[in-house]
Amino acid sequence: MNTLDKQYQDLLKTILEYGVEKDDRTGTGTKSIFGYTIRHNMQDGFPLLTTKKMAVKTMMTELKWFLKGDTNIKYLVNNGCKVWNGDAYKKYRDAYEIESRENNSKLEELHMLSNLTEVEFIDRIKDDDAFAEEWGELGPIYGKQWRSWSPVAGEINKGGKDQIKELIKNLKENPDSRRLMVSAWNVGELSEMTLPPCHYGFQMYTRELHGQRYLSLMWNQRSCDVFLGIPFNISSYGALLCLIAEEIGMIPDQLIGNLGDTHLYSNHLDQAKEQIERTSFELPQLKISNVDILNGEFDYEILNYESHPSIKAPLSN
Repeated sequence: MNTLDKQYQDLLKTILEYGVEKDDRTGTGTKSIFGYTIRHNMQDGFPLLTTKKMAVKTMMTELKWFLKGDTNIKYLVNNGCKVWNGDAYKKYRDAYEIESRENNSKLEELHMLSNLTEVEFIDRIKDDDAFAEEWGELGPIYGKQWRSWSPVAGEINKGGKDQIKELIKNLKENPDSRRLMVSAWNVGELSEMTLPPCHYGFQMYTRELHGQRYLSLMWNQRSCDVFLGIPFNISSYGALLCLIAEEIGMIPDQLIGNLGDTHLYSNHLDQAKEQIERTSFELPQLKISNVDILNGEFDYEILNYESHPSIKAPLSN
């Protein structure tokens, strides 16, 4: 039974009807509400929206990137995932403009880079390792916090706390713990991040039924791009729940999203209205294998996925 698409369409309707107009960091403008919860029973199917076609490979590649503890877009670029390209390019352009205004001696080091389009910038990330090391780096964002948390800025995977490894250990040894949590909101490193985490933490919960353990995941999100971002977040955390359940031998149970500033960008309103009018299909199933979660590797297959066509919408950076 697919209640997920209906919940999502109800959210779109709620924002369109009750949302207030607000300015935002990107300058695009939004219609926004504060506070919303989405709940999905994983036994009803994998939480992948059917009222528009979802880019599954992009979502899974980003999840692998998080689990690897990586914070450089080169892995994403090499695997065809574009969701962080705009943030890296904006960081590069901002750096050049600051140096240009200050007539700093560093400007020469930025040399011809000032004339790169975003497409040319991404090609350089792909082909030039030294360039990618400097300009593809986004700072201590999700992957660093998940796999190498530290109270001050430091090198990835060196000296920090591996929250994913510890979570899995605690789930195996003390599944009834109320401390089964992972946080990406590291106050000591926020200023070093290209973009502070939107989905800033998650908690897991287990219950026993008829001799089997069921595993649930609840994530919290401060900033929610409902048309483009939230569908990915739902599916990504659904996949993460399945991966961890596979790792520890439990059954995926409830997936819950607690949403803070929940908004539609002003240039997504027509697209939202289009999606509201669509009738959903049954949810697909996720088949995973060769799970090596601590190395960010797994194989997957989406079974019986039927959907409406994708709906294009611009991404605001």
